[in-house]
Amino acid sequence: MASKAFQTFTHVIQDAVDLLAHFDAINSQPPPENSEVLKRASLVMALAALETYIEERISEAAQQVVGRDGPGGRVREFYLASLENDLRYFHTPTPERVGKIFDKYLQINIFEGWVWNHYDPARAKSHLNTIAKRRGDIAHRSLRPVAGQTAAHAVNREDLRKHIRFICDLVAATDKYIGTKI
Repeated sequence: MASKAFQTFTHVIQDAVDLLAHFDAINSQPPPENSEVLKRASLVMALAALETYIEERISEAAQQVVGRDGPGGRVREFYLASLENDLRYFHTPTPERVGKIFDKYLQINIFEGWVWNHYDPARAKSHLNTIAKRRGDIAHRSLRPVAGQTAAHAVNREDLRKHIRFICDLVAATDKYIGTKI
């Protein structure tokens, strides 16, 4: 059974998919001015959906873990407060950050679950790092096209489609793996 966090993710990721569909709908030759902003926004939204999933999924799993220890107590409260504090500073879900938080709070090597189709943990981590870097460049440096200057777009349509698919597959693999460990 899928977690609540997974169910929320499938709803939230739709914003990224919708932005890409809107880009496709208005894309023509020549493309409308500023249409590239939709692709950049879609990538930012997709990674935000992953970030939200990771935060909600680890919180959900932590509640399951401490639920086994009884209804209260100082250790339970400290554990949940510590997780809540760490999640305030989690931000961009890089493999390093994701791995550390799952190890710290659940003693799970989450990367063992990052296996599907043609992905193994090393390739999944590398791809996530690529997406996180691109998102950082877009969100903090904008990478808006400059009038009169020809430059590659920050993210092309096909790469964006692949990134969204990767994030969806990563979430599905993560959710399935956590389900077997908790």
